[in-house]
Amino acid sequence: MKLLRVGTSGAERPALLDQDGVLRDLSAVVTDIDGSLLSDASALDRVRAAAGAGVLPALDATGLRIGPPVGRIGKVVCIGLNYHDHAAETGAATPAEPVIFFKAADTVVGPNDTVLVPRGSRKTDWEVELAVVIGRTARYVESAEAALAHVAGYAVAHDVSEREFQIERGGTWDKGKNCETFNPLGPWLVTADEVPDPQALSLKLWVNGELKQNGTTADQIFPVAEVVRYVSQFMTLYPGDIINTGTPAGVAMGQPEPKPFLRAGDVVELEIDGLGRQRQELKDA
Repeated sequence: MKLLRVGTSGAERPALLDQDGVLRDLSAVVTDIDGSLLSDASALDRVRAAAGAGVLPALDATGLRIGPPVGRIGKVVCIGLNYHDHAAETGAATPAEPVIFFKAADTVVGPNDTVLVPRGSRKTDWEVELAVVIGRTARYVESAEAALAHVAGYAVAHDVSEREFQIERGGTWDKGKNCETFNPLGPWLVTADEVPDPQALSLKLWVNGELKQNGTTADQIFPVAEVVRYVSQFMTLYPGDIINTGTPAGVAMGQPEPKPFLRAGDVVELEIDGLGRQRQELKDA
């Protein structure tokens, strides 16, 4: 299933994109798409039954905002330097273990919402990523083989980053990763049954119509299953938590000088096979 949330920010309602590409209202079946729904097999079965019965009313998508596909996100765990080609372009050694950092849940916005260039920014950068949405509590998962059973589905994430804040301003990466609007998510949460192999997805990103990133999850250093298993050794993952699993080569930081960092007025578009497409215009904060 392709699950999404539509409406004004803070007042989104649940919806579904059916097999014919028609947007359907789910608000009579479930109250929201969040951890409580994703961990409830019977509720998900009700959604599937309603979709199959053809009883869900259609929504007019004209002018309708698409919000983040998951509500009430607990935490956003991010994996850095998780593609061989991206590690190489940044001059970093291949990590021996996954590099973990966090984004605050309030960085998450809709897939087509405006992205704000922070005040004082000179090095705002783009990163297309596969997001994993947790559906079952994951705590000390024993094997990579068992890890995927804890995944509810997948989505497109844009891990926007301010490289000067991240790297040159001291301390951890947090200052460059947690700026307002720095994690567009969606348009859909595609349930795991529709993504049989998360290591066989192409990822693309364009800036002002120019293709900048063109990668595949097959190039991940630590595949999705291992990422979920590994993270669960250090923290408990709860339904509705998000893991951004890293970006392929082609970010601005890896380009020759002068590096083409983002500015107000730029338009970024990104997509992942089967998971939909995003589009953001950048404006000054």
